[in-house]
Amino acid sequence: MRSGGGSRRHGRLTARLGFVVACGAVAFACDGGRHRVMARDGGPGEIPDAHRTPDAAGRTTADAGLRPVTDATPPGERGDAGPGPVTDATPPGERGDAGPGPDSGVTSPVDGGGTPYTWTLPPGFPVPVVPADNPMTVEKVRLGRYLFYDTRLSGNQTQSCATCHQQQLAFTDGRAQGLGSTGMLHPRSPMSLANVAYASTLTWANPLMADLEHQALVPMFGDDPIELGLNSEDTLDTRLSAVPIYETLFAAAWPGDPSPVTGNHVVQALASFERTLISGRSPFDRYQYGDTGALSASAQRGYALFNSDAAGCFHCHIGFNLTDHVNWAGKAFFETPYHNTGLYNIDGKGAYPEPNTGVEHVTHQARDMGRFKAPTLRNIAKTAPYMHDGSIATLDGVLDHYAAGGRTITSGPYAGHGNLNPYKDSVVEGFTITADQRADLLAFLDSLTDDAFLTDPDLSSPW
Repeated sequence: MRSGGGSRRHGRLTARLGFVVACGAVAFACDGGRHRVMARDGGPGEIPDAHRTPDAAGRTTADAGLRPVTDATPPGERGDAGPGPVTDATPPGERGDAGPGPDSGVTSPVDGGGTPYTWTLPPGFPVPVVPADNPMTVEKVRLGRYLFYDTRLSGNQTQSCATCHQQQLAFTDGRAQGLGSTGMLHPRSPMSLANVAYASTLTWANPLMADLEHQALVPMFGDDPIELGLNSEDTLDTRLSAVPIYETLFAAAWPGDPSPVTGNHVVQALASFERTLISGRSPFDRYQYGDTGALSASAQRGYALFNSDAAGCFHCHIGFNLTDHVNWAGKAFFETPYHNTGLYNIDGKGAYPEPNTGVEHVTHQARDMGRFKAPTLRNIAKTAPYMHDGSIATLDGVLDHYAAGGRTITSGPYAGHGNLNPYKDSVVEGFTITADQRADLLAFLDSLTDDAFLTDPDLSSPW
């Protein structure tokens, strides 16, 4: 998941998946004021400029990820950062009752062999989107877990996916910038994979990267930057075929296929495992589900402040996954909001440092300068340093940034007043809080740590 590099070595694997769009060299046509992007079904989708038109409060659905909250608003999209009221009409995937959720026991349909995977989801969590051509099976999830932790997936066999996505750090690596298998430093920090199954799009700022199967190709075969650094699918197939346990695992995942060890099956298995990285058992969750003793008084005050207009954090960090960049099976609208938070303004005209210009790097539209995805806040206390480039070391520093309405850098090549960035989201207005309120906010953010997720043996290395 790391920085999502630019060019790609194209081989049989990329041709077979029909994926020809790389993060830095994309087919992104703009015509008639509408951005054409690749939809999940492989066809073109459109983001009309109407979504960028401010409402009475100066907010937009595309820029701020907001729509008015009404009785008809699905609970997963409400601004209360938790489940909405449960009624007889509440969809099962959005109920917030205590105990095993109605989605526990939902089984993915299978076409082509294997044991259907049964989702065991936290209360209130909807069923994730799963591509029709890669249904979830127990066998693919098991194989994907082995592959995720296998250094054979890197060119020089020194790194695995888990090198930059470590379980104890909520599947990040604690670095400001990712470091590839050849020692190449990446421009961005590895994103958390917690609840990645619910991401509308993947990586920090690529609206074209919509599914885990295609995204896996970037770290494996990408060369700008080099991440895992594989040169060919043949090398990968040969390596894996020589490992006895893979002969068994691939055959179980694709019964009846005489040659199941393929690059296509590798990325399908990886994606299947990654979709099981579900985090929803934090103290905050237990409090939401009725355990009133799970959250300290300070964290409860912080939660209230988080959702108040005074702090306004809920504008971008909402719903069951604490982000507005979320999707699930059956969701009425597919949305991909990105935000400029005033982190930089290096020329006084809104510029961000190259190559981290956000969605602008893909669209080449000035209005997309500095627009990045709002990450989930789940396990946020474990995923420092913060922001897309790891340029803020602590959560206290993040609060300083938002309290100021944008960061001011007084000297150096990135000097500038981020609060004056002309592309900054209107919801990043700044706020004033007391020392006690700051402590309350930090206590709430800390309550989002899911220790069971960070130590779950089913998600750890099987080697």
